[in-house]
Amino acid sequence: MERLRLTLSCNEYDRTRFLVDGRVQAEGIDLNVVSLPSEERHRRFSRDLEFDTCELQMGVFLGWMGRGAPFTAIPVFPHRKFCHGNVLLNSASGIHRPEDLAGKIIGMRAHFNPVSLWMRGVLQDEYGVAARSLKIRTNQQEQVPGWQPPDWMKIERLPKGQKVEDGLTRGEIDACMLPEINPKLVHHTLGVQRLWPNFREVEKAYYLCTKIFPIRHVVVVKNSILERHPWVARSLVEAFTKAKEIGIKHVSDTRRSFLAWYGAR
Repeated sequence: MERLRLTLSCNEYDRTRFLVDGRVQAEGIDLNVVSLPSEERHRRFSRDLEFDTCELQMGVFLGWMGRGAPFTAIPVFPHRKFCHGNVLLNSASGIHRPEDLAGKIIGMRAHFNPVSLWMRGVLQDEYGVAARSLKIRTNQQEQVPGWQPPDWMKIERLPKGQKVEDGLTRGEIDACMLPEINPKLVHHTLGVQRLWPNFREVEKAYYLCTKIFPIRHVVVVKNSILERHPWVARSLVEAFTKAKEIGIKHVSDTRRSFLAWYGAR
């Protein structure tokens, strides 16, 4: 039987690399894997639904679902990460504890960025900081077509070419929630610091309390594919699972890295 040809766009992680490089095959599927940086992948999929199956930010997925998404998520979560360490603040902003963020100007890549969604939820549920109290500044286009902010949301997009972290260093933005932290920004920029300097301990406590390891990305498949070939969902889940299992075994070998105590216990 001829294998079904599908395009898949996802990043190459330790848990996906053996699917990306073809050593793991999805049963019945000939996958053309397009490995792209996160921003480009989301832009191309959100704009043109370019790929048959795609790694998608969880916030973008939820935004699409609220508007009738033409795709369905499968239980594959290629990117999970805690988010407390991704909150930075300007030391002159008067913010000393999470509760102080109420009413402040907060920078983020986009409203639907999963880090900012997670942390706004944490701030509201754990610290009583209402989402509607935040004055949001973004510097990227939203990846949910046609979305408009509700009337209660105080959100503005910065002029083209400006980054929220630049506004943070100048004191124009009080705090930022960023998907990735540039070590130079947090360790070598005067006046910039983490909201939680001991973020590892805070994140550990958060997990012990909630048992939540935050999902940042999920894999989706176009409904037009699943309607004709419903077995594709199971095949992809099994392939991603196998790739993850092999990946765990691969990185567990202490000889894989030149780091002195890599894998030491």
